[in-house]
Amino acid sequence: MHINEERLWNRINELGEIGRSENGGLNRFSFTDEERQAKELIKKYMAEAGLSVREDEIGNVFGKMDGKNPNGKTVLIGSHIDTVLNGGKFDGAVGVLSGIEVLQTLNEKGITTENPLEVVAFTDEEGARFSTGLLGSEAYIGDLTYNDLADNTDNNGISIAEAMINQGYDPTNLASVKADANSIKCYLEVHIEQGKVLESKNVPVGLVTGIAGLRWLKIKINGEAGHAGTTPMALRKDPLAAAVEIIHRVEQLAKEQEQTVMTVGQFIVNPGGINVIPSNVEFTIDIRDLSEALLDQLVTQINNMTHNICAKREVTLEVENLHSVSGVDCSAEVYQSIQTTIEDKGIEVVKLPSGAIHDAMVIGKITDIGMIFLRTKDGISHTSEEWCEKEDVSMGAQVLLGSVIKLAANSFVQHG
Repeated sequence: MHINEERLWNRINELGEIGRSENGGLNRFSFTDEERQAKELIKKYMAEAGLSVREDEIGNVFGKMDGKNPNGKTVLIGSHIDTVLNGGKFDGAVGVLSGIEVLQTLNEKGITTENPLEVVAFTDEEGARFSTGLLGSEAYIGDLTYNDLADNTDNNGISIAEAMINQGYDPTNLASVKADANSIKCYLEVHIEQGKVLESKNVPVGLVTGIAGLRWLKIKINGEAGHAGTTPMALRKDPLAAAVEIIHRVEQLAKEQEQTVMTVGQFIVNPGGINVIPSNVEFTIDIRDLSEALLDQLVTQINNMTHNICAKREVTLEVENLHSVSGVDCSAEVYQSIQTTIEDKGIEVVKLPSGAIHDAMVIGKITDIGMIFLRTKDGISHTSEEWCEKEDVSMGAQVLLGSVIKLAANSFVQHG
C-alpha cells in the first residue's frame, strides 16, 4: 500500500505559499489572518480525505476517521502549521500533511482500522508571536490557563487572549479543549530532523529515541562603569569580563557530558561604548539534555559557578529561571512499531534524540508517543532555505502509514 506522493508534495507546496514574505520565508503566526487561511486549507484537505473535521477553542484543527471498534482508543497523529519569523515550509507542516495523507490513503483503499485514527494541527507550537510556544498541545492536555493567555503579549502589547477574541475564539473556554487522556492510545509525529545526522549517514528517515528537556536561564551581572583609559585593570569591576569567564565555563560543562548542549543566544552590554568599561551585562543560557536529573544538576552547577566567579570579581549577580520543560522518552510500543516499519523498508535504523521542542513532548505527559525524523538538507531549519527531498517526505509518510496500521490494534478490515 502506497501513499500518493504527488498529492502530498503538492499540498506541502500549496500550504507553503501562505504567509510568504518578500525574502521567501514564511510568516504564519498565531491568531493572524495568515494562520486562519492556512487552517482553512488544512480543513479542506481533511474534508477531501473523508475525515470528520472540527476546530476547538484554542484553534487546534482535527480530522478523524472512525475505527471498527467504536470504543477503541484513538491513534493520534499531528504536528503544527505555524512558523517562526521567515520560517520554512516543512517544519511542522510535513507532519500534519503526512498524517492527512495516511488517513486519506486508508480511506481510498477501503481500509478501516480497529482503532479510530485522528490527525491534528496544533496551534502555536513555535511561539514566534508571543514568545511562548506549545499553546495548542498544552491546552489539549489541560496544562494551559486563562492567566497564561491574559499575561503573555506580543510586541504590540496584544495579549494572547485578545488575539484569540479577535479571531473568534473564546479564551475563557479552555475546559472544552482538554482531551480525555483515557481515549488516546498513542501519538505519532513526523518532523524534519533539523540536524545533519541522517544526512551524514545517507538515510532518509530516523527513529527518535526521546525529546530533550530544557532549562532557560537569564544572567544579569552589574559592575562599575569607568573610563577605558584611566581605570587600572586591578581596580576594575567589569561585568563583561565575568560574563566571558562564565560563558567559557558553560561551554566546558556541556562538553563534559555525553549529549548535553548549551547555548548563549542573547547578549546585551551596557552602555556599549567602545571606550567605556561596561556597567552591566545580560545574557541567556539554553541547556538541553534527555536526563531531567542531569539538567537540574547542571543548573545547580551553573548557579554555583556564576556566584563564585562574580564574587571573585566583585560584581553582583542575578540568575533568573526563565523556562523549564521536561524531556520525554519515546514509548516502547510506538518506538518498536516505527523501528519494525523502517526495517521492513530495508532502511538502516538510525536512532537519535531530538534536541528541539515538539508537541510530542507535551502529549507524552498523557499518552505514549513516537517520532519519525526526515533527512534535512545541511541540517538547515527555521529559514527559507529549509529543505527536504520529495522522496524523503514520501518515505516518512510511508513509515508513518506502516506504523499507524501496526498501532491501530494490529488489525483492520477492508470494505467497499
